Amino acid sequence: MILVTGATGNAGRALVRTLAGAGAEVRALVRRQVDLPAELAFGDLNDPESVAGALTGVRGVFLLSGYDRMAETLAAIARAGVEHMTLLSASAAEATDLGNPISKYHVESEALVRESGVPWTMLRPRTFMSNTFRWAGQLKSGNVVRDSFPDVAVATVDPLDIAAVAAASLTEKGHAGQVYGLTGPEALRPADRVRILGAALGRELRFEGLTDEESMAEMLAGMPEVYANAFFGFFARGELDESTVLPTVEQVTGRPPRTFEEWAAANVEAFA
Repeated sequence: MILVTGATGNAGRALVRTLAGAGAEVRALVRRQVDLPAELAFGDLNDPESVAGALTGVRGVFLLSGYDRMAETLAAIARAGVEHMTLLSASAAEATDLGNPISKYHVESEALVRESGVPWTMLRPRTFMSNTFRWAGQLKSGNVVRDSFPDVAVATVDPLDIAAVAAASLTEKGHAGQVYGLTGPEALRPADRVRILGAALGRELRFEGLTDEESMAEMLAGMPEVYANAFFGFFARGELDESTVLPTVEQVTGRPPRTFEEWAAANVEAFA
């Protein structure tokens, strides 16, 4: 049995389906009733006792970074005799400024996993292709996308590829102690993704980059200032580079990573 936490998120949901499709026994930690091809266990990653209650018969755990009392959760995983744990970290763990709160919680989460005594694999994906869903509201009301950091190219990765690597790490031997940086096959700027998405939708879309002032105002409307400043550090001040294409997905899965064209074609209904 494999326990997938964050099972309703983009990566977790894809992993549940990937594992179930391969015939694995899957238990999904969820907060509410959802439709997933898995046994459901109700709990919360901020509550180690609820995670402990979902560990009976579990040999592998897919875990997310940055939750409360993570050391207690990891102790429960170790006591349960879990054989392997895969942590969904992020490229932010590679940044050197631990004054950045996003980098800090990923670095600290990785350190706790390393100290847990349970064999582990770390996944450090770059920006998810599914982050493009935030454009859906704009595209349902017009053909213009306005977004931050127009000059920043990112080798975005499909959550299905994150799931494929996670599934391999949890079901195959040879992945213990590995840190996998995960990317798509090419680095794209926002305007590139808008063009590709427009082709998938059969619409002529236009991209407009926000100024730094506009970007900050938009982010502050949806997140605490400390996190808005963290993203500015990554992408406006260049403290994190997600443009390098890595071979990891193909090395682990035996196939190339999915392109943004493929992702867009599979998700056109979300933007219609």
